[in-house]
Amino acid sequence: MSEDDINTEEYPTEIHDYLAAFEKSLGSVDEMLKTMMSVSRSELLQKLDPLEQAKMDLVSVYTLNSMFWVYLATQGINPKEHPVKQELERIRTYMNKVKEIADKKKASKLDKGAASRFVRNALWEPNAENEHTSKTPTKGKKRK
Repeated sequence: MSEDDINTEEYPTEIHDYLAAFEKSLGSVDEMLKTMMSVSRSELLQKLDPLEQAKMDLVSVYTLNSMFWVYLATQGINPKEHPVKQELERIRTYMNKVKEIADKKKASKLDKGAASRFVRNALWEPNAENEHTSKTPTKGKKRK
């Protein structure tokens, strides 16, 4: 018997593709973790600004809790009824707050001085010379 025949006998064939994809994903996670662990945390954080540090911490803790979620599922425990669900929701809340901060940072800022100059120059203001040289007849005067 080949190795594939042995493996397909242990579980239903319908889930073979799902398990293969899961194994591939685990391999990717393992490679990323090895890459991350090769650099010390303090060295990594020194290269990042505070907002990027917060993102890094949130992604790390979210990943850890997600992996625990998967572990619980593999052990037959419903993770939706476990406190890990509330923890993931709490982390998502903080991720949204960090995203809002990042979006505000990227938003264009109004230069009040430039805006006031633009409006002032765009509006026509009569100056003293124009008032004296161009007199328009006033309407509404009655002749006697």
